[in-house]
Amino acid sequence: MSLPPSVSALASRREAIAEQLVAWAEINSGSDHPAGLDRMRAALLAACAVRLPGKAETVDLPGTSARALRLTVRPEADFQVLCSGHYDTVYGADHSFQRCTRLDEHWLQGPGVADMKGGILMMLEMLQAFEATPEAANLGWQILLTPDEEIGSAGSLALFRETAPQFDLALIFEPGRANGNAVRRRMGTGIFTLTCHGRAAHAGRDPHLGRNAVVALGGLLPAIDALTRELPDVLVNVGTIRGGSAVNMVPDLAIAEVNVRAARPAEAAKLATRLRELAESINARDGYRLEIAGRFNRPPKEVSAIEADWFAKWQHCAASVGFKLDWEDVGGGSDGNLLGPAGVACLDGIGPIGVGLHSPAEKVNLTSLVQRAQVAALFLHRLAQR
Repeated sequence: MSLPPSVSALASRREAIAEQLVAWAEINSGSDHPAGLDRMRAALLAACAVRLPGKAETVDLPGTSARALRLTVRPEADFQVLCSGHYDTVYGADHSFQRCTRLDEHWLQGPGVADMKGGILMMLEMLQAFEATPEAANLGWQILLTPDEEIGSAGSLALFRETAPQFDLALIFEPGRANGNAVRRRMGTGIFTLTCHGRAAHAGRDPHLGRNAVVALGGLLPAIDALTRELPDVLVNVGTIRGGSAVNMVPDLAIAEVNVRAARPAEAAKLATRLRELAESINARDGYRLEIAGRFNRPPKEVSAIEADWFAKWQHCAASVGFKLDWEDVGGGSDGNLLGPAGVACLDGIGPIGVGLHSPAEKVNLTSLVQRAQVAALFLHRLAQR
């Protein structure tokens, strides 16, 4: 089956896409950089105004000065598609990784080029191509871009819960895997903070009166790390530890932060229970107290029968563009973890191929960006035809 002319024409836009992506990636929009987030949102508002029908608006989020961007087109249509992305990155204003490098014909390296400014650009390219098809009037869609995905989407959660039930399908333009696959299931993610209280004392005069919180907590961490091997479908990473003050004082405080991931709600519950059981080994000792705070901020993203059916249709579109596409389970979280439980079927990780995410080695495959924009536009085209 031949592609609609506007979809086929995307193949000639790789260099223009690369130029636009460099401009966006070199706007620092780290999650904790309000001025940079404002600049990036302004750039996205301007791009939407030039490329797409309707008028984009900003949306206030609770607990943060950062705002989401939303553009709604044909909300009265019978079938509604949500196009989800985030415009924050993990690279702060003082991070050394601020510029892009064109590595060769296919690869662009830079901050956020894959995760996920490349995904946002792919989204706009595919919507512009879709809007040029005669059947576009049959389908409604909304762009929703948020500023806090990289820090857990706490400010966006209420917006997702309000938005999701209005849509029949959500497309999440997080980067595809290095092997080209999209994402089927995602682990739920969370952070737990372990705070160990001991008893301060002079390290030379009265060491026997002290209770060393650093040693106590440090001794517990190998057992916490071992939970990855003890429990199925669970990942645990002890990310930070700090404590103590003067070197001649028995430290009375130590704090560790632990990143946790679980494939299913039952495993998440078991993990939380085991953490508390391990804490009791310290609390049973004289002069010590271990407190655990935190939770899973994203539930596991599982896959439903209807999502499997939608992905089969997505695969047919990929075949029409000229490549084979599969999907796989991953450990990383996304806003798909929130949108799915909020009431909408999701196809996730359908953005361009990206590697080296969350590091100065981050890069995006520009050829895949163009091809996958064609797949997404063709998918919407076929939805509108039906």
